[in-house]
Amino acid sequence: MRKSFFLAVLVIVSLTVLPTSRHVEGARGVVVEERAARAVHATPPAPAWDDAARLAELAARRAKVGEYVGAKSLLLMFSAEPRVYTGDVDYEYRQENNFFYLTHLNQKGATLVLLPGAARTREILFLPRRSPRAEVWTGHMYSAEEAYRLSGVGEIWDAAEFESFVRALRARRLFRPKDASILMSVSSSPQAGAVATNDQTQGANARAGLTPQALLDDPLLSAMAQDDASLFLLLPGEGESREFRQEQEFASQWAKSDRGLTIRNAFPVFTRLRQVKSPAELALIQHAVDITTEAVERAVSLAPESRYEYEVGAEVAHTFLLRGAENAGSFPIVAAGANTTTLHYTRGEGQARTGDLLLLDVGAEYGHFCADISRTFPVSGHFSPEQATIYTAVLAAQDAGIKAARPGATIGEVHNAATESLRDSLLRLGLITERNTAQYFLWFMHGTSHWLGMNVHDVGLYERKLEPGMVLTVEPGIYVRADALDNLPKTPENAKLVAAVRPAFEKYKNIGVRIEDDVVITSDGNRVMSAALPRTIPEVESLMARLTR
Repeated sequence: MRKSFFLAVLVIVSLTVLPTSRHVEGARGVVVEERAARAVHATPPAPAWDDAARLAELAARRAKVGEYVGAKSLLLMFSAEPRVYTGDVDYEYRQENNFFYLTHLNQKGATLVLLPGAARTREILFLPRRSPRAEVWTGHMYSAEEAYRLSGVGEIWDAAEFESFVRALRARRLFRPKDASILMSVSSSPQAGAVATNDQTQGANARAGLTPQALLDDPLLSAMAQDDASLFLLLPGEGESREFRQEQEFASQWAKSDRGLTIRNAFPVFTRLRQVKSPAELALIQHAVDITTEAVERAVSLAPESRYEYEVGAEVAHTFLLRGAENAGSFPIVAAGANTTTLHYTRGEGQARTGDLLLLDVGAEYGHFCADISRTFPVSGHFSPEQATIYTAVLAAQDAGIKAARPGATIGEVHNAATESLRDSLLRLGLITERNTAQYFLWFMHGTSHWLGMNVHDVGLYERKLEPGMVLTVEPGIYVRADALDNLPKTPENAKLVAAVRPAFEKYKNIGVRIEDDVVITSDGNRVMSAALPRTIPEVESLMARLTR
């Protein structure tokens, strides 16, 4: 993402926003920077998460996964494969969420094995050996010591031993590699609890009473002998997966041997665990929200002077980089005029004209956690009466949705509360003729909420009741597309509808409004994490006045 988008738009920033000289009085970049310094919500310092607390949380996560998996099973997790951008150029590497959730490691070629029933070694990290030749080309690789400090996994073996481990598992044999392939072993160190690197572990296995094949313990092997053991992998639904190809291929190859382990999907385990965020995770999401808030306000300061959407988007990307965001959680949406009625508009090539609305749907990613915020601004600084009418209807729906987001409710109830408000508004505006039908879907065709976390659309069960620590978005909208009525099926009923709503349609045509905030459920209701970013019409117009003064 950063290579394909951030660096490109940063070049645009340098050309259209940042001055060639800070001493040029009145240079556009200087003006923007001075405005931003005076008016925007500056991102506060990043949250501090000390090593001991981080390692304790990672260990607790792995322990919870182990409880779900059970003593008669094991879990295999592969690090993400690099993604090809074009030719021999890859996207910047980003670790698979669940692997990162358990290890905090962001390197390819690693594999994590959890053995919850083992008496001695319950966690193994297979890690590629550092290669000076590879590091010349692609940068630093983790040493065993670094991987241990980051993850807390104390048994680290050369990744080249993974196939031997699998062969032993297929044969229902115990396995431990030779000392030379053990990069680190806390459990078999001569000093209990001390970290042992490869040099220190020479001969340690013999002193610990371990043979070269003595890792897997009786609960798993006994269960395999009874065909009662399970192998957990991250397996998506039907069809070939780009992200989890390794897991699918491994499951397919294992099924051919049918050796005592039933393949099970690990996704439900992580879906349940990741749905409720810890205080540390909430702090990371809040920081991503704070970065996004500053980015939106800085971008809005450019709106009256910008000719194209990409100029505004460039300031969003610039601020993300400036404040230490690793990526954007998803490709930023910056849409002006009629483009605001396209839900996932990403081209960014349209013009932003005086009198247009400007819709931004953006979110920074920080510490592998995402924000997702939408705001709709008037380019001129003031809403027209028609724009204000649509905006007020969407805001009322969002207020209703936020009010419904409480412990014990469901995300469906949040959606229903917002939709009921929108039905009333659309009927009053003349854009529908019947409140209790699907007519409203012409102008509001998406869900109000989704889970937020390590993904913009994070994992989570939508039927699960809301609990403190869950984070969701609330984002209703109204989109009066210019071709909406033309695309209706040609039926007598639709002909009557078109004739009835045509006057209102012509009045509001090409107006699109979405307002989205990130909401965390609390014990007594919720907290809007993005509340610092103005929402109401007076607040928005006041912000525009301050930023563009």
